[in-house]
Order: sequence, then structure tokens, then C-alpha cells
Amino acid sequence: MNIETNGYLISDDKHLLDLETIKGFLARSYWANRRTNERIEKSIQNSICYGVYQDGKQIGFARVVTDRATMYWLCDVYIDEDYRGQSIGKKLVESITKSEELKDLMGILGTRDAHHLYEQYGFEADKERMMRRMPDYVRNMNKT
Repeated sequence: MNIETNGYLISDDKHLLDLETIKGFLARSYWANRRTNERIEKSIQNSICYGVYQDGKQIGFARVVTDRATMYWLCDVYIDEDYRGQSIGKKLVESITKSEELKDLMGILGTRDAHHLYEQYGFEADKERMMRRMPDYVRNMNKT
């Protein structure tokens, strides 16, 4: 998928991804700032990834984990701080949720602060059914 909009390119071509930029994005996030570089690289290898680019520079990222049949998990959505407030994140999420590959699958995600953004694209809060298990390395960090 390649979508050009307002001078930006949104693409799922992994060859365009700038791993160092993505690692920087995730290091500044509240949800992934404890991930190792190796873990980030492995997550990218095993996911559908979307980049947002302006003049070849990566300014956004999102990752999708899916079985390609019933559901997907949208995660690691990030827009560079210098480009926020321009509806780039909205266009990224819209492109993902309307893609031929994902539009007929159930989507899930987790967010602490962007509920309003995702509600615009059909996501609904489901606090009664969702559960999570944190990875051992995170749970063990809290015990020390």
C-alpha cells in the first residue's frame, strides 16, 4: 500500500523503514521505552509495518500484528513530535483501518491517552472483556 496525501507518503513497504528513527520514536514513548533494540527489530520483522514519510524522511510509524483472518492488533502508533497537530496520525490510522487486508477484521489496540482519535475509526472501549499479561522482563523489573 502506498498512499500520498498532502505531501506525505504512507506505505507498508518495509524497505522504506528507518530503524534508527523508529527506535528513537519508541524510546520516547510511554509504552515501549523499555524495549531493547533487538526486541524492536524482531517485532518489526514479524508485523505489518506502516511508515509515514515526507521527502524521504520518516516522520511516523505504526505496527499491526494479525492472523490475517479474524483480528489485528494496532500498536506502536507514533508521529514525530515536530509533525503532530497536522492530522497525520488520523490519516495513518484511517489508511490502516480501511486497507483491503484489515478492513473486515476485528481490530484491537491499547491506549492511555488517545481514545478520541481511535473512536473516530470505529474502535470502542471494552474494559469488561480485555485482559493483559505483561512480559516476564517487565514484571520482574517491578520486583527489584
